[in-house]
Amino acid sequence: MLVREVSFTVDLGENGYRIGFTDDYEYPAEMPFGWRCGPATDEGAVVLTTTDTGPLQMTIQVHDAPPAPETSGEWEPAEEISLRADEPTLYLATLEQGDILNAWPEEEPVLEVPPTPDGQGWVRMRLYCHADDPEPGIGDHGERHLVQLWRAPETPPVHPDITEADRQVRADYAANMAMPVEDYAATYTHTYHGE
Repeated sequence: MLVREVSFTVDLGENGYRIGFTDDYEYPAEMPFGWRCGPATDEGAVVLTTTDTGPLQMTIQVHDAPPAPETSGEWEPAEEISLRADEPTLYLATLEQGDILNAWPEEEPVLEVPPTPDGQGWVRMRLYCHADDPEPGIGDHGERHLVQLWRAPETPPVHPDITEADRQVRADYAANMAMPVEDYAATYTHTYHGE
């Protein structure tokens, strides 16, 4: 049964958004290229969007049991992952270029997934996506996401198969994230008026 539903518009940055049960944000060590979503940590997921720097209409639902699948045909195939949720409050943030910004609307009360009796456990997240213009790019693509959450034991994720190109992009991203900061730095000698 549906417990709570909220809908609002998110102004995205360049790299999608992060959703989960911690506000201790870190830039993800791995991006889920080839999928729509993938774990950033046990408590949070990264969601890659079609829209780059534009609006996204988001609906988040909390259920007390697994909801029936959406069968209208307006959505891409659903993806599912399990998120650790020792704290019940849901957090949402946009992934900007090198930064993570809180994206939960100020006028919207916090959203909580009712805890289990022992106060710990997992939440299952099902993600449906739709974009009127499926070609990635800047601006309004008529993109909508439906996120469904419910308490459930941890189970394996559900994703489409990825291509070899997706694997290569993931490897390149991981290599860039592992590069020491010093490798990005450069030293320049500046002489002032011939000195």
